[in-house]
Amino acid sequence: MQKFSIKNRKGLNIFGYVSVPENPKGLSSVLHGLGGFKEQVHIKLLADTLLENNYTVVNFDATNSIGESGGKYEDATMQNHYEDLVDVISWAKTQDWYKEPFILAGHSLGGYAVARYAEDYSKGVKAVFPFAGVFSGKDSLETSYKFSLEETKKWKETGWRIRESNSKVGAVLRLPWSFVEEKLKHDLKPNADKITMPILFVVGENDISCTPDTQKMFYDLLPKETEKEFHIIKGAPHTFREPEHLNELKEVFNNWLKKLK
Repeated sequence: MQKFSIKNRKGLNIFGYVSVPENPKGLSSVLHGLGGFKEQVHIKLLADTLLENNYTVVNFDATNSIGESGGKYEDATMQNHYEDLVDVISWAKTQDWYKEPFILAGHSLGGYAVARYAEDYSKGVKAVFPFAGVFSGKDSLETSYKFSLEETKKWKETGWRIRESNSKVGAVLRLPWSFVEEKLKHDLKPNADKITMPILFVVGENDISCTPDTQKMFYDLLPKETEKEFHIIKGAPHTFREPEHLNELKEVFNNWLKKLK
C-alpha cells in the first residue's frame, strides 16, 4: 500500500492510498460518503474485498470531510464530492498502474459520485457499486422531511445542522442549509439510461437517509439489458457497523465481483 497526495482543481490536498496486488487484473476506486473517511469500517471492507479479488485499489479522502484531505466540512457539496472523484481519476491516468475499464464503489454521497461518473464517462467504467447512494437531491430532501421532520425543519430555520460524528470520536459536524439547496440541483434519474455496465445495489432495511424505496426507484429506471442486482440487508441502517451487516455486505460484494467478466 502506497500513500499519495495530489491537489484537486481548487488547490486543496487530497490524500489516499493505492494498493496493488501481485497480479492485478484491473483497477478500482472507492469513495466514502458525506462526513466519512477512507478508514471507515465499511469503506475499508470494500477496498479490502476489491484487493482480495486482485484489483488495484485507490481509496482516498474527499475534501471537505473529516479525513486527511483539505477543506472544511461546512463547505461540502455534492458537486465538490464528485469533482474530487474526477480529479483523482484524472491523476490516476498518469500512473503506470492505470487501466480501463475500472470498477467504482462508493457509499451514500460517494455512491452519487460513482454513479454520476458512470453516467458521464460510461466507456471507462467496467462496473459500479453505488452502496446506499444518493440519486436525487429532491428525493433526498423529501426523505428527510418524512423520517426526520423536526430535525430538518430546525436545520432550515437555524441555517445549520450540528451533530457529533458517529465514525470519529470528538469530531463535530456543522453543515449549513445551503448544502441542501445545492443538493437540489442534482438528479441522476434523467440519465439513468447511460448506465449499461453491471451495477450492484445494497441498502439497509432500516436506512432512513437513502431508503430501499428510493434505491429501487433508480434501479427500475436502468435499461432492461443492464446487468443489475438489488439487495436489502435486514435490520441494517444507512451506515453499516454491526458485524452481521458487514459480513453480509462483504459476501454480496465479493460474489458480485467474482461474476464480473
